[in-house]
Amino acid sequence: MTNKISKMQTLKSSLELDRAILNEKHRLIVIRFGDENDVETLYMDEVINKSIESLNNIAVFYKMDLKTAEEVVSIYELIDPCSLMFFFRNKHIMVDLGTGNYNKINWLFNSKQDCIDIIETIYRGVIKGKTLIFFNHSSNINKRQ
Repeated sequence: MTNKISKMQTLKSSLELDRAILNEKHRLIVIRFGDENDVETLYMDEVINKSIESLNNIAVFYKMDLKTAEEVVSIYELIDPCSLMFFFRNKHIMVDLGTGNYNKINWLFNSKQDCIDIIETIYRGVIKGKTLIFFNHSSNINKRQ
């Protein structure tokens, strides 16, 4: 893993999180919740940062440290070291990736392409008005069970 500067914007409070969700009208909001010092979180940040340029027109990316998000941790049951959640036009977007957990992704992407494929699929669904997105992925995604 490299120690590159993150391209994701940092949210430092639940108020900043609410504002980010409310203010974006056209792009998918991707929020990475995690422990800033955790190896899995650092890996996920690296994969996301590699993907941002390809997804900039359809998604905006934020990160929030679990230590500064106690209120949010409780509301969304963020118990994993690293989780991704999605919002569009002030709605929480649920994603069915075959793990049984529709509220968030709590496993690591294998590659930049996995990240791009999933986020593009979610975006295509939300612009059609869907709030539950089904994703059929044929390759081996490393899902935490």
